[in-house]
Amino acid sequence: MDIVVALVFAAAVLFGADRLLLWLESRGHVNWRRKGRRQLSDEPTAGLDSMLSDHTRR
Repeated sequence: MDIVVALVFAAAVLFGADRLLLWLESRGHVNWRRKGRRQLSDEPTAGLDSMLSDHTRR
């Protein structure tokens, strides 16, 4: 009986986490399921990236 309670509790926690992340996604804080992942090649490079690249060395 304990294993059933543990499985139901784990399922409830996962469901709650999923709903929380969907709510955060609707407010624009994270990308979870509905918006998909961002293409990292489309993102601008960071300042550290440009400092460490070979073409900017003096």
